[in-house]
Amino acid sequence: MKALVTYSSQTGNTRKLAQTVFNCLNCDKKIHPIENAPGPEGFDLVVVGFWLKAGKPDPASIEYLKRIGRTDVFLLATHGAAADSEHAKQAMDHAKSLLATARIRGAFNCPGEVDPAILEKVCAKDPQPPWFKDTAKAVGRPNDEDLRALEAVFKAAVGPAAGL
Repeated sequence: MKALVTYSSQTGNTRKLAQTVFNCLNCDKKIHPIENAPGPEGFDLVVVGFWLKAGKPDPASIEYLKRIGRTDVFLLATHGAAADSEHAKQAMDHAKSLLATARIRGAFNCPGEVDPAILEKVCAKDPQPPWFKDTAKAVGRPNDEDLRALEAVFKAAVGPAAGL
């Protein structure tokens, strides 16, 4: 099996998730920031990690997701919202909708601490976006508990095919 882990990360949150998944893999594997990532062709598994912008994956991740054809995919997302929020669910659904021919093996999302400069801008907005109320609970995340949960979800979803 040949796996590619690629991610877009502004603050390091999504990079932590991507590195955790990469460390789980026991196969021919590569990890790259999305801006340096090779094309998804030729990989048996492509893991794409992204942050949210306006309730969707960030623009670079959207463009990469659109390039993925018939291959297995696992999605990762970090955001300031609660993991079970409608905001997080809609963003993940949007990412999945871009993968028309891919086999989605699984997905994991979790809160991630929001950049203070972003918080300052969002705090000044009226009205504030619905996810803003959850940002205090995202401080210090993803944490060790989040990373252990990711590892369990990833292993259950991808399992033996990835040498796990």
